[in-house]
Parts: sequence; C-alpha cells; structure tokens
Amino acid sequence: MPIFGQVIIGPPGSGKSTYCYGLQQFFNSIGRHSIIINLDLANDKLKYDCALDLRDFITLEEIMSENSLGPNGGLIKAFETLTGVSDSGADKSDDGEEDNLFDVLLNEITNIVDKSNAYVIFDTPGQSELFTSNFSLPNLFKELGKRSDLRLCCVNLMDSIYLTSPSSYISILLTALRSMLLLNMPHVNVISKVDLLANYDKLPFNLKYYLEVDNLEELIPLLEKEMSYSKNKLGTKNLLKITESIIDLVDDYKMVDFEVLCVEDTRSMINLVRRIDKANGYAFGENEISGDSTWIEASRLTGTSANGLSDVWGEEIDIQERWIDYKDEYDAQVKSEQDKAMEMIKKRESELQKGHDAADAEDEYERDLANWKKDHPFQK
Repeated sequence: MPIFGQVIIGPPGSGKSTYCYGLQQFFNSIGRHSIIINLDLANDKLKYDCALDLRDFITLEEIMSENSLGPNGGLIKAFETLTGVSDSGADKSDDGEEDNLFDVLLNEITNIVDKSNAYVIFDTPGQSELFTSNFSLPNLFKELGKRSDLRLCCVNLMDSIYLTSPSSYISILLTALRSMLLLNMPHVNVISKVDLLANYDKLPFNLKYYLEVDNLEELIPLLEKEMSYSKNKLGTKNLLKITESIIDLVDDYKMVDFEVLCVEDTRSMINLVRRIDKANGYAFGENEISGDSTWIEASRLTGTSANGLSDVWGEEIDIQERWIDYKDEYDAQVKSEQDKAMEMIKKRESELQKGHDAADAEDEYERDLANWKKDHPFQK
C-alpha cells in the first residue's frame, strides 16, 4: 500500500518547522493520521512531536568538531558523510561505519513508515545547497523509495519578504527551478508568511502576478532602477545581463508557480493541502476514500482554482484583496465565522452530551430493574 507524504524544504527563516507543526495540528483536526521525521540536525528545539529525529543517529556538533567546520559546512558534511554522496553526485562511501549508519537510518525510517501506515512529513535543514546543488538529500529519498512505496511531494517554502525586491524574487525563482530539477519529485512552491505582506512596502504588481510567474520581462525596468543605486556600474551591467538570462531560463521551463500560506489561517491550509494531495496522488488513492471524512467534506465544498484564489467554501476571492488591500476586513470575517463555528460545535457537543446522559439514565434504570427482578424472582 502506498505511503503518502511531504518533504518540506526552504531557506532558513522560511517557516519550515512552524509549517510542520501547524500541518500536524491541522491533520489531527481532520482525522488524518500523520507522523513527522526531523532531518534537520540544527533544529534542537522542536515544536512538534516527531517519530524519528536524525540527531539520534548523528550530531552536528560532532561533525563540526571533527572537521573544523561551522554550522553550514557541518550540515552539508554530515549529510555527505551519512549518505556517502558528494555535491558532484559521486559516491564517496568506503563501506565503513558511515555505510552501516546510513543503512540503519534507512531501515529505521522504513520500519516506522510501514508500521505506522501514516501520512509522513519530512522536515529538512535550511541550507539551500542541500536541495539545489548537493546530491545527498536526493539520494536519501531515492534509497527510501527503493524500500517503501513512498508517494512524496516536495513543498518548497519561500518567505514573502522576497517579493518586495525584484532581484530577490528572481533569485527564489531560480532556486525553486533548481530544486525541482534536482529532487525529481512533484513540487509545490509556496510563498509563506503571506499575512505579513500588508506590513511591507507596496508591491509594484498585483500579488497574483508573483504567484503565476508570467511576463517576467516586466520586472526588468524595476531591476534597472534597483541596480542603478550601485556604484559599481560595470558589475551592475553584467549582473543585469545575468538576471535577464535567468528570466529567460525560468520562462523557457514554465515550471514554477506559487501557492500562498498563512499557517494560522485554516482556509489557506486547506487550499494548500488540497493542491499537495493532487500532486502526490493522495486525493486519488484509497486513503481519501476510506478515511478523512472531515477532509472529504471540506474538499467537496471547496472550489478547484489554483494559487489560493478560492476560499474554502468555493467562493472566488481576490488574492490581492485577501492578503493586502483588505486583509483586516477579511481577518475579521474569518474570526467571526470561526466563532460561529465554535458555537455550533459546542451546541452540538451539548446536545450529544444530553443524549448520552439520557441514554445512561435509561441504561441505569434497566440495570436496576434487572437487579430487582433477580432479587425478587417470584414477583411480577
């Protein structure tokens, strides 16, 4: 039976661990059994309960000390040591202790995944080299795929702050494209912390423009203006040429687009999970049919538009208005609906409790009557 899940990647500060924790809570609320596997050696303050922690197998401090490396270099070295694969894709294993450790790790993950029969969430380090140029992380999931029927989707989180600068935006497009080509699995690219965009300077374009990743040549005048402040005119000219080449590259592939995410917003989570379920096949598998009754109902009521442009009840909403222009008004509406939902839930629970109490009283009467008849067998 296939095991579905997500591989969470993204640069430091993009909200990976917060998303993993929020996703775990969200899945609990809809009745989807899930587990988290932490692969981030630098994450020593986990917000969530994890089924397996890579730090139980290898420590970052040990790698840093043995190789005189800092945290970033130590993380990359740790994964290369563990998987036996370098940034060139060459096998560096010597059939020694590292091979045994990697095999033990793979077996442990496989056993946990197969026995739990749960939706699996992998939390990964924030070093971009691990998902853009180094082959150790792809090799880890490749080997896991040989041992279990894993149907994974990579969820690439990018902080919304990158949208405020045209050069930063181009950089995350290139990073997203590179990770999609390297990891070789279904991808959903996500602009995280979208609720913070209203606090930044006004974007030159509508938010939808940044999500659809189309007509990128319209960014060139903004790039020229941004780079005009540099004193290195020759370097600026060369950088602009390189950036224009990157724009052409992204346009040629036409693989990159973005969803939006606010972890605290239930509608945002539903829209994103629905997109991921289609990407990894969960929405078309037996799991969707036999379980997740709450989720099935939510999906049935929700529209099918992309890029978070449909609200959870299937009504079309403007993404710019929701998160920037009229964010406060939408937030107030969402809170009002959540309060009403909580009142309905409490009312329903109260009605159920009254029903249980009445049933308990009736059962108690029947028990007392049965005991009385037992003690008075000749009386009618």
